[in-house]
Amino acid sequence: MAYIDSNLNDPEDFFIVKLYTGNGGNQTITGVGFQPDFVWFKTRDGTHAHALVDDVSGTDKVIHSNTTQAEQSIANQTFNSDGYALVQDGTANSINSDGNSKVAWNWKESATAGFDMVGYTGNATGRTIAHSLSAVPHFMFITNRDSATNNHVYHHKNTSAPATDYLKLNDNSATADAASVFNDTDPTSSVFSVGTGDGTNKNTDNIVAYLFSQKQGFSKFGTYYGNGNNDGSFVYLGFRPAFVMCKRSSDTGNWGMNDNKRDTINYTSHTCDANNSTDADDVAIRTDLLSNGFKIRTDSSNWNASGSIYIFIAFAESPFVNSSGVPNNAR
Repeated sequence: MAYIDSNLNDPEDFFIVKLYTGNGGNQTITGVGFQPDFVWFKTRDGTHAHALVDDVSGTDKVIHSNTTQAEQSIANQTFNSDGYALVQDGTANSINSDGNSKVAWNWKESATAGFDMVGYTGNATGRTIAHSLSAVPHFMFITNRDSATNNHVYHHKNTSAPATDYLKLNDNSATADAASVFNDTDPTSSVFSVGTGDGTNKNTDNIVAYLFSQKQGFSKFGTYYGNGNNDGSFVYLGFRPAFVMCKRSSDTGNWGMNDNKRDTINYTSHTCDANNSTDADDVAIRTDLLSNGFKIRTDSSNWNASGSIYIFIAFAESPFVNSSGVPNNAR
């Protein structure tokens, strides 16, 4: 029995976590395995901002997702067939600052893997915008490249009416309600909607949207409930995760990010917060990354407050069972 699309038997064809050390100058990072279209960089042992680079906005531009500031121009970071050629730039120290440990999360744009990026110009009028997923987006975040605004997040399990609500990637606030963000309209397999707000549709501004659709054995975007103790929820994914990001949506809480490279055995303890530029890796037990999901191992309110609702996004290292019916192993 085929459990997943055979094209997703190796998730690392579309997503991979890469570790390296900055050198303060020029260097080529290899071993990604594909030419990335979107790379999210973070310094692990310093207080540099998160740095997002993509080939829609241009690889000579950087978005600091943890702030409200507009994109910045940087020296061109060239994406190639197995990684990237990096050039040091003082405005984006998370990319290649000398001697710092780095983590880079790498995505390949592909409808097969459920990832699309869309650049558009705002017009301050509620409207729909076409995408190329050929599937309904389950998670998306939108950044205004030209103006200082919040980075708005849509998650299909955020509330019972998710298109009426939003989260902000750049801070720890709870879910809020505003028709001006997503126009109170659910995305479809061909379009997503934006309202009149500056963050998603400011008149004449350049804006970029990152859209993800759930794919069995490769990605999942869901929720879990906190119980307030170290024996927290087990979340079934149907794959061994390479990356998990969680956010307390019913109250304040940081966007916690774990992956399979900063910790190679359980428990995972190297975590950083997507909304916080000043934190290096926080070495504290957060989760187990298992063969078919993840389990919460902390009573921290950012991950596991009793009675709270958490949204998560997760990408696979390997499917629990591939298209030939072959299971994977735990780490």
